[in-house]
Amino acid sequence: MHRPESEGTLPLLEREPELAAAAHAVDALCGESRTGGLLVYRGAAGLGKTALLSEVRRLADGRCAVWSARGGETVTPVPFHVVRQLLLPAFSTAGPAGEPLDARDLLGGRYEIAGPALGIAPPGEQHADPQGVRDALDELVLRLTEVHGPFVLVVDDAQWADLETLAWLASFAQRPPGAQPVLVVVAYRTEEAVGEAVRHLHTLGMAAKLLVSLRALTADATAGLTRAALGEEADDPFCREVWAVTGGNAYETVELLAKVRDAGLAPVEESAGRLRALGASARGQGLIARLEELGTATTRFAWAAAILGTDISLDLAVSLAGMSHEEADECAERLRAARILVGTDPLEFVHPLIAGAIYRAIPSGVRTAMHGLAAWAVTRSGRGAAAAAPHLLEVHPDGDAELVEQLREAAAEHLAVGAPDAARRCLERALTEPPLDHVRPIVQYELGCATLLTSPATTVAHLRAALDTEHLDDSLRVDVVFRLSQALIHNNQAGDAAHVVATEAARAEPGPDRMRLQAAHFLWEGVQAVEEDGPGRSRRLARTAEGITGRDNTERVLLMLRAFDGTARGENAEEVVQIADRALVDGGLPAGIGWTDAAWGFEPPALLGLSYAFADRLDRAESLFTEALRAFEISGWSGGHLAFAHALVGYVHRRRGRLADAETYLRESLRLADRVGDGLPMHWDAACMLIDTLLARGRVDEAHEAAERYAFTTPYSSSIVIPDAPSVRGRLLLALGRKREAVAELEAAGRALTSRGRHSVVMAPWACDLARALADEDPDRAAQLAAYARDRAERFGTHTAIGIALCCAASLKEDRESRIELLGQAVAHLESSPCAYERAAARIEYGIAAGFPAELSCGLELAESCGADGLVRRARTALEARHAQR
Repeated sequence: MHRPESEGTLPLLEREPELAAAAHAVDALCGESRTGGLLVYRGAAGLGKTALLSEVRRLADGRCAVWSARGGETVTPVPFHVVRQLLLPAFSTAGPAGEPLDARDLLGGRYEIAGPALGIAPPGEQHADPQGVRDALDELVLRLTEVHGPFVLVVDDAQWADLETLAWLASFAQRPPGAQPVLVVVAYRTEEAVGEAVRHLHTLGMAAKLLVSLRALTADATAGLTRAALGEEADDPFCREVWAVTGGNAYETVELLAKVRDAGLAPVEESAGRLRALGASARGQGLIARLEELGTATTRFAWAAAILGTDISLDLAVSLAGMSHEEADECAERLRAARILVGTDPLEFVHPLIAGAIYRAIPSGVRTAMHGLAAWAVTRSGRGAAAAAPHLLEVHPDGDAELVEQLREAAAEHLAVGAPDAARRCLERALTEPPLDHVRPIVQYELGCATLLTSPATTVAHLRAALDTEHLDDSLRVDVVFRLSQALIHNNQAGDAAHVVATEAARAEPGPDRMRLQAAHFLWEGVQAVEEDGPGRSRRLARTAEGITGRDNTERVLLMLRAFDGTARGENAEEVVQIADRALVDGGLPAGIGWTDAAWGFEPPALLGLSYAFADRLDRAESLFTEALRAFEISGWSGGHLAFAHALVGYVHRRRGRLADAETYLRESLRLADRVGDGLPMHWDAACMLIDTLLARGRVDEAHEAAERYAFTTPYSSSIVIPDAPSVRGRLLLALGRKREAVAELEAAGRALTSRGRHSVVMAPWACDLARALADEDPDRAAQLAAYARDRAERFGTHTAIGIALCCAASLKEDRESRIELLGQAVAHLESSPCAYERAAARIEYGIAAGFPAELSCGLELAESCGADGLVRRARTALEARHAQR
């Protein structure tokens, strides 16, 4: 609320606790502790929220920077509208040395991510990840605190803030208390908040240091306000009538007292009868009647201002009202005198209540037409389709093909700045226009793509609708099918993903499109946790990949899939690597199959990297996965993609034996995944890798805690999990002493994997763990399992696989000499392995079995460097026991 001059000295009555809390928060921000926080004021319209925010600004003025913004009812659909109001002034403020601030310096490597959202950089070609944009804004705020010191961000009418800003504020508010010297102060109307805004505002309230629900002024406070405005001669009956007329609403009280003063009314009982009439002119129909008294032209200008909402451009208002600048200046002056508008250019309404009343008073047909004119005026001013979108959304559907194209253009701009919800609204509105028959499936496809990063389930619905139309172009149809299959995979529907591409491949004509669909079918079949004919699929894939050289990306993807399938089946690792190498171009990923390329997605390069990892080519795997991490960070993809990249990098560290580093990456992966949703495939992979890592570290309780936190039990994900989830679950149960359950889990894992022809003893270590579990009660079965594991390890041929299998065989030997011999062979193989943890474990067991203190000490040192606390304890216990025997 823009408080009129006459109100400037009026006290904020019955707000003492709120003001004291605000003063304390500002003192904490500007004092030695430089502690930030969040204050939230909420309540019905007119209870004084804006006045409280003004007081917060006054308290901070001169002590730190203060930047303010306000939501607006008609500009809610504009993405990052409030963020721009809040943060753009920081770019025009000189730094500590008086030098101008450069946006690129402030944003650094995040310029291309946050710049478009802030309106200071052109949008990129790719869809921006909303979480990546939010993270970039967080970093910007941190940088601003380094440049400006502590500052205050004030948001009024947050119920009308755009959802993108609210999502960022809600995310920012959940950082650790006092993490940054920033005080955020938010005010909103409880009765106006709807939809997703309610959820974000609730999050803000839960995170706030102070959450205040404002109440109406009491009769005593209203009397005090009346006497402060009109003088001590205001008598009790008059003051009571002011309270009765306004109901203690602070805004209505101030407006009524201003009208009393303007009318020269004496504040005594004899005048009290006129208060209701004066009060009625400040709201609802009374306000509209007062506006109409100012003339038709002035009313039309006020309508134009209400259509435009906040930060009202005089040029746009002139264009929309259809009058000259001179006439508009006269109208604006009359509206200022009537306490409806303030400012010159831009203009603002004195209070959102006035703006809302005038907007709703515009006849429905006229309002719709004016939105259409506003869209045209905004577009003509060069502000782009996205700026015109809020008005386009309000135009009645009329089969306008041009409007559909404008909405599609606006949606593309929204996606490029990280606002998929805004894009979705535009595209859904385009469907109701409706578009031309041949355009409709394109709009549905774009609608599906708009939600791919944020809502796979929504994407599935839209893309299925696109497929059901008869007007879908064949070339686009393949893209729709592939995107649909991706969305199904991300939605934990691997079987459906495989089915949809198989169906489409069967109907496609021979050629590149069909080949791409067949490759996609192999991909999604191969990553299913359960399939009907795994060996048959492997044979078909081997035949398809046989002889191909990688001349195009479809062939290269097939080679990647063939390499991973060979890895899972336990084929010779050297041959697997040769196949994998043929998928690369000059040793790197080909253009079009990069980590952020949309044509194939991240799954093929991920499977390629895993093939290298299990073939003991950890350097190549680490290079690929580090590249993924960098690519997603540069692109601002901070959601599921970045979570998966952290998991992959973490798993390479696990394979190398850098267990502490692995745990760090994997916990970060889960933190990122938690921001996207619950129970997603990315959770399964990261949780499984983390549990495997914690067990290697000897931290069984923490592994159990992670399993409980992420429901790591049956039913498992519909997609395969790396390493094999049932195998890791069985290992966890053994560590917890739940042997019977472990044996059942590992037996089931073995049956499921061998029936699919999958025999990798590194990717799925069920056989070795089951052999150890059965050693006492069924030694023959245990020996068979150990022999199976050794045979498969030797077929695979890596030093890691053979060393692990030899350790397993040694653990079953009762004969000391046989055990020492096998462990010696295991150590010899693992000396050539890049997997330090397995090498440490073998050395320790060899030292214990052979009674070699030097070998034990070497294993202990290696285990310490790995962060393998459990192995460290075992080695130290053995050394202490040996010293005690001397």
